[in-house]
This record gives sequence, C-alpha cells and structure tokens, in this order.
Amino acid sequence: MDKGIQLSLYIGPVPIPAPREWVEALVSVKVDAGSGDAQSGFELVFELPPRSPLRTIFLVSGGGGGVPLMRVGLVVTMGARAEPIVDGMATTVNMTPGPGGIGRVTVRGKDMSALMDVIEFNGIPYPAMPPSLRVLLMLAKYAALGIVPMVIPSIVDAPPLPTDRIPLQRGTDYGYIKRLASDVGYVFYLSPGPVPGTSTAYWGPEIRVGVPQPALTAGMDAKTNVEDLNFEFDRERKRMPIVYFQERFSKVGIPIPIPDITPLNPPLGALPPLPPKIEFLNDTAHLGPAEALMRGLAFAGQNSDSVFGSGRLDVARYGRVLKSRQLVGVRGAGLPYDGLFYVKSVSHDIERGSYKQSFTLARNGLLPTVPSVPV
Repeated sequence: MDKGIQLSLYIGPVPIPAPREWVEALVSVKVDAGSGDAQSGFELVFELPPRSPLRTIFLVSGGGGGVPLMRVGLVVTMGARAEPIVDGMATTVNMTPGPGGIGRVTVRGKDMSALMDVIEFNGIPYPAMPPSLRVLLMLAKYAALGIVPMVIPSIVDAPPLPTDRIPLQRGTDYGYIKRLASDVGYVFYLSPGPVPGTSTAYWGPEIRVGVPQPALTAGMDAKTNVEDLNFEFDRERKRMPIVYFQERFSKVGIPIPIPDITPLNPPLGALPPLPPKIEFLNDTAHLGPAEALMRGLAFAGQNSDSVFGSGRLDVARYGRVLKSRQLVGVRGAGLPYDGLFYVKSVSHDIERGSYKQSFTLARNGLLPTVPSVPV
C-alpha cells in the first residue's frame, strides 16, 4: 500500500480488527462492486508458513464446518477519510502449496446478500402489502447482522386487494427482492458501511443526480490522473419501449412511447442518439395505467445508455477512492466524451505498495451537458 493509504482488516463471526499476523500475511486484495446487476464480491490472498494455525481457521470457518461463518470487512483510510470497501461473507477457501512450505490461501466471498440467497421461502403470503413493505419485512430478518434497509416506495406502491390476490413469495429473499425491484424499474444492492460490520441495503431507483466525484483526467500532462481511459459509442444499445394502455370501454390497446428521461435519470449527454430499435411491450395491456407506465419506464431506463467508458487509475494519484453507483466527471477525453458519467462498476486491486482501480462508465449520449466538472 502507498504510505498515505492504510488498509484495515476486520474478520470473525462478529467482525473485529484482525490480529497483526493476519494483516501481515495478507498480500493482495481484489474487490468488485457493481450497480446492482450482480452481487459484489471479494478475494483475499494470504501467504502463510507451514505450521500457521490460520490455515485451519480459514478452511474451517470458510467452509462452514459447524462453526459460525466468517465475516470479512475492509476499510481504506486516506488522510482523515475512511471508506469501507467490503462487508461480506467468505464462501470458498482454496490453498496452494508454495516453495519453502509457504502456502497461499485464497479466501473468496460475496457481500452480505449471500446470506439472503440461501433459503427459499416459497409460499410466504404478504396480504395487502405493497412491494416496498414486503421488501422491508424481508430485510428485517437481517437487522441483527447490521444490515440497514434503505427502501424508497415507487409511484405505484399500492397494496393489492386481498379479495383480488395475495402475493406469495417464490424463491430466496434475494431473488424475490430483485424481482420486485425489476418489476418497477428499481435496483437492489448492498453497499458496505457506514461503519465496519454494517451494510446498507438499497432498494430504489438508480439515481444519476448528486455531487460528482473529482474528474478523471486524461491527456493533460501533470494533471492526468488515470492510467488508461477508453470510450465506445454504441447506438444499437439504445431502445425505446412502447406500452399499451387498454381503453376502458372499447378494450382497444393504445400504444404510447415512453422516454428514458426522469427526474432521477436526467440526460448526461447533450446529444442522445435516436433509438434504432422500438420494443413493443405487449404484456402491459392488462395492467393499470400507472403499472404499465412503470413497466415502460423500467425498460427505458435499463436500455437508455449509448456511450460507455472503461479505464484504470492509481488511487494515490487520483487522491481518493472512486465509488460505483455515483457520478464522476471526465475531462481531456475529447469534446464528445467530456462531461459527467455514471460509474457502473469499480474493481479494487490492492497489493503492498500499490492500489489500483478499474472502472466502467455509462451515459445516454455524446457531448457534455455541463460547462465544467469538479476536479
């Protein structure tokens, strides 16, 4: 790690600061954090002497073995800013013998949503409960593990009448919560923090507003803070949905195109391409107007991006940890690609003396919508 960057390891059934010998044995860390498409994951690599008791502890706790599961937390401190980057559970442990008896133990795991994807609660009824209340009720099971819910009701968050239907859960809590999010165009993910041993479970819209992170700068000599930065413009990825509303008396389906712009998803590019594909959502005719609108907005939001970026940076040179699921500025990439982007995913690669991040970006069009970006 860089001298100005400190990595803290928390580990155990209840995460506590790891002993010194555990931290000294840690040689590399890899963390993947996305925007809700999949669970976040991590990989820790330790180098241990042949008689180290840590080998047995890792193998027994990582594989279950009748003992409590091993929870892992990582916090990066830069100056006065502490950023939790991992709060999850170890799922697999591999060991590879090396020269001189030094063995390499690799601990892999997922965020705390891994515990929500174990038991299937098929058939649990949720009478007269809107989707947001069902999500809160499912997340309440995990409050003792430090999982704090952040649930934002949708505009069609109306409870179904018990005389019409009673919603029944199908599958695990994680799978059912993800399906409820997809139905209304929401995302669901767990982010570590705000303190070690806690996670925030977010169920709500993908928010592309807020204060941007400092700009990623390329091609500006001493001001350059990225090692690699590439962009792609792919208009074929953009699709416009058309939903059908059923006229009450004649039962005729009325097609209505749905735009991909909402108050929480404003245009980040000044020149969005015309959608080359039109998708007819024929399954919305039997829904009410509000539900059909939400189904269309969900599809439009998931298929609105046409400009994509990727790159790699050194955290010490960038000056802070780049976070996923937030906005970031870009400058020096050329006028079509400068401006604000949404950070879709971030990967952390940490070794002694080195902290690098790989990232992917996305937005809906070319040319910036702001005259300048924060640096």
